Amino acid sequence: MHIPVLLKQSIKSLKIIENGVYIDATFGSGAHTKAILNKLNFHGKLYALDKDPNSINIAKKIQDHRFTFISDSFSNIKKYCKKLNIIKKVNGILLDLGISSIQLDDPNRGFSFKKDGPLDMRINQKNGLSAAQLLMQSKKEKIQKILKKYGEERFSKKIAYNIDKQNKIKPILKTSELYNLILKSTPYQKKNPARRSFQAIRIYLNNELKELKNVLSCITKILSIGGILSVISFHSLEDKIIKKFLFQNSQKIPNIPKNIPLTYQELKKMNKNKRKFKIFKKIFPTKKEILKNSRCRSAILRSAKLIHNS
Repeated sequence: MHIPVLLKQSIKSLKIIENGVYIDATFGSGAHTKAILNKLNFHGKLYALDKDPNSINIAKKIQDHRFTFISDSFSNIKKYCKKLNIIKKVNGILLDLGISSIQLDDPNRGFSFKKDGPLDMRINQKNGLSAAQLLMQSKKEKIQKILKKYGEERFSKKIAYNIDKQNKIKPILKTSELYNLILKSTPYQKKNPARRSFQAIRIYLNNELKELKNVLSCITKILSIGGILSVISFHSLEDKIIKKFLFQNSQKIPNIPKNIPLTYQELKKMNKNKRKFKIFKKIFPTKKEILKNSRCRSAILRSAKLIHNS
């Protein structure tokens, strides 16, 4: 069973208008979608996206004229908004960037080291290389770079060396095989060291950070004035991207002293840099939530209101 992280807080942050247009950009198990639908009236609209094919069957169970499901990555959100003619008409967008418990707890998906299964880690198992294929086809230098960049792993060189060495003897095909190799490659630590490496491979394999940057780059073109962006992140790499995006788009234009000549192009450039977002206070899970679901301990909810979108 999937326990949504910061569910009430994220829905509250959207400040839902009953007849508004909303996008749940990470449908998952549909918990946020159902909560948003409960806040909408007959005329409200909700669009949801997810590139995990397993979400299609979950979405089919929601028989509601206000709801439309799109089986694709949220990085393509602008394309669908154009098709649906809702550009600059969207009142709220929600991004829950975490891997769901349903995905983590299914050993056939290969996301978790806690249950043995095929070393896959693809969100869409119909596309691209599996984690096993990636590690088999990559040189140890590339593996080290992935572990260092996306997992911030201090022992990336040793782990990469051992992965490369093992794959030359016998391919690493199971999550348990990679897990045991990581443990042997790192000294004892309080937090399980395999977490960082599994995270790094998953992020790289699914192009998660690039897709996040892509969706953020078109948010101001999709939201209506007064529309809300709410994002739940689960690790520092995601949060840094979100924080930087909001910061860059929430800065006021500096005061210009009188009688300083500016060209038309300079004025035009400054106009583009107008403050676009009003940022709200970030929210963390409560102690009660963390006790109920330990996976939410690193979650951060950031939200902001669009005040200018030209």
